[in-house]
Amino acid sequence: MNLKSLKRKKIGVLMGGTSSEREVSLRSGGAIYNTLKAAHYNVAPIDARGDLCKILKKERLDVAFIALHGGHGENGAVQGMLEILGIPYTGSGILASALAMDKEASKKAFLYGGVPVPPFKVLCRGAVPPSVRKTFPLPLVVKPAAEGSSVGVEIVKKNTDLSGSLRQAFSYGDRVILEKYVEGKEVQIGILNDRVLGGVEVKPSLEFYNYEAKYTSGLTEYIFPPRLDRKTYAKVKEAALAAHRALGCCGATRVDLIVDSDRNPYVLEVNTIPGMTETSLLPKIAANAGIDFLSLIEEILAGAIK
Repeated sequence: MNLKSLKRKKIGVLMGGTSSEREVSLRSGGAIYNTLKAAHYNVAPIDARGDLCKILKKERLDVAFIALHGGHGENGAVQGMLEILGIPYTGSGILASALAMDKEASKKAFLYGGVPVPPFKVLCRGAVPPSVRKTFPLPLVVKPAAEGSSVGVEIVKKNTDLSGSLRQAFSYGDRVILEKYVEGKEVQIGILNDRVLGGVEVKPSLEFYNYEAKYTSGLTEYIFPPRLDRKTYAKVKEAALAAHRALGCCGATRVDLIVDSDRNPYVLEVNTIPGMTETSLLPKIAANAGIDFLSLIEEILAGAIK
């Protein structure tokens, strides 16, 4: 679709919502809305809380740009509503969104598809076995099974810290992932309409690339391209695209990986609605590939209409 046709359509930017990532979503959605408005698109900002179905019917949108992070906006629920209403939307469909948001389901899909992941175990509320400490040697990673932006994620280095980390992770849901800690380079790969844009190595000043490091300017160093040899970088991009396809994703995604000291890549997760704030990685990766912020938004929209 050419840009002239796209500018004739009414675009709704869905942002905010009710998840733990509401504030980040408002920043992502605001950046998208302001950029489209400045480029003279017919665009409306929509806070996805309250009676969203009623709001969407009233707005009479031609396409929805989903800038929701976490919760119903990223787990397939809003995608299902948009399909019922007949409104094309950006990003992955219902199933891929649900799989990507659920770390247990996505890891199992990765394993089935031959995508490398760190060893892990799933714990359910009320059924934590007494041998948890023996599952993996410390340090290990504790994370909620269905949260994004590293919300609730902790690296446990001492046995005395494990109970508190589990309690924190269980506060977000009934399932928790215990994951073997893999020391190495943190690399993020951007994918747009089933093609790899490139990657970035993130070097946080904090313990790892957590929520604070992701959304606080100045806390993370971004290295383009990642400090990897050509063969390893190719393996990382191949693993990222395989993960994207294993879940059936489309549109724009960001795949988070760890590359260990033996140059082996491990996929941590796929983000079906990557952040679009001033510190977000997908816009940085796209810019490094020669795609400015407006062009990135337009390509994502074009993919949705197609």
